[in-house]
Amino acid sequence: MLFYENGGENISLTDQDLALGLKEALHKAAPASSTKKVLTIPPDITRFHSKAGVLTKAAVDFYEQKLTDIMPALGTHYPMKDNEIDEMYPGIDHKLFRSHKWRTDLHTLGIVPSEYIKEVSGGILDFDWPAQVNTLLVEGGFDLILSIGQVVPHEIIGFANHNKNIFVGTGGSEGIHKSHFLGAAYGMERIMGHRDSPVRKVLNYASDHFAKELPLLYALTVISPDEQGNLHCRGLFIGDGYECFEKAAALSEKVNFTKVEKPLERVVVYLDPKEFRSTWLGNKSVYRTRMAIADGGELIVIAPGLKEFGEDKQIDSLIRKYGYFTTPETMKKVEENDDLKENLSAAAHLIHGSSEGRFSISYAPGYLTKEEIESVGYKYADLHKTMDRFLISDKHNGFHRDSKGEEFYYIANPALGLWSCK
Repeated sequence: MLFYENGGENISLTDQDLALGLKEALHKAAPASSTKKVLTIPPDITRFHSKAGVLTKAAVDFYEQKLTDIMPALGTHYPMKDNEIDEMYPGIDHKLFRSHKWRTDLHTLGIVPSEYIKEVSGGILDFDWPAQVNTLLVEGGFDLILSIGQVVPHEIIGFANHNKNIFVGTGGSEGIHKSHFLGAAYGMERIMGHRDSPVRKVLNYASDHFAKELPLLYALTVISPDEQGNLHCRGLFIGDGYECFEKAAALSEKVNFTKVEKPLERVVVYLDPKEFRSTWLGNKSVYRTRMAIADGGELIVIAPGLKEFGEDKQIDSLIRKYGYFTTPETMKKVEENDDLKENLSAAAHLIHGSSEGRFSISYAPGYLTKEEIESVGYKYADLHKTMDRFLISDKHNGFHRDSKGEEFYYIANPALGLWSCK
């Protein structure tokens, strides 16, 4: 059921609009008078612009002491630090926050059969898939689990959020590995910007067959920049089924998917150091732009916060060991190496971070060395020289000229969109 919807390409919802919209939906779906215990699952700092802070605070204000737990949907990411909680969730007691441990604190709701995986992948894969969530969701005694997040084009599932927040954000290592690999093996270009994808079908199967006992309610935002680069909340959709996701994804397709007239020869992407400290996240600069860059073109990534490859020590070591190369090369390495075969999300990430040999990728990192960058198959660029050349501080998305008078296409935050050539 859809309890609230407000969205459009030219709408700009204020924080007050969002808080009032959520409270209107909660009055209908789970009134405070009849709700005893609430868990909220918002995003972590990597979705800083999602407006999850506003919505989570509104939920805390609505339920007061009945909202007992907040578990950021970390997936494989690092737990949130105190300063990140203060920045993204100001005014909320840190004692409410719980860290998801993706390798341990797990409950398996059911198994999606291999026959179904084979069907949705077009015969590419045929393993079964465990529908896992953090144990707290099952054993916490909640009569409401409020999942908050941002819908935006996504490389693994087509559009992020909805039940991905649950089965991946609070999921386990096997489920995360296999879902990532399913998306990569099926083909990123066939998935990004599509509401219907193999991974989405698998998660919907899990929702329909195994998760009906979880009292889930989804609050989904759509965020996009205007021509000057100012961010606006274009929509809020709240419901307990699929309709809220369908409406949010349809709006996201309109406001987050940029189609350029011709392939781009040079693309410069900036990674905000508050959000991007690893290529695990920073490679949104690669896969969100890959469909727009010309053969023989150039992608330059300015990453002042970049200090590592993976946000998990094991995955970081695998990235360093195998590097970012073409899909056939990575698939061959999976077949030949057990460590990669047992960490399929790392293999998927290596595929996503490749240009497939079509264009060059240069990273200008804040902390990683030239040797480290080049060891994984990328080119190295000096951070300060690169920033001086492109003078990005006053630029918004679109075409510009660098200090040499050469044209480039600038993207201020790759997490907010998807770029393709018409």
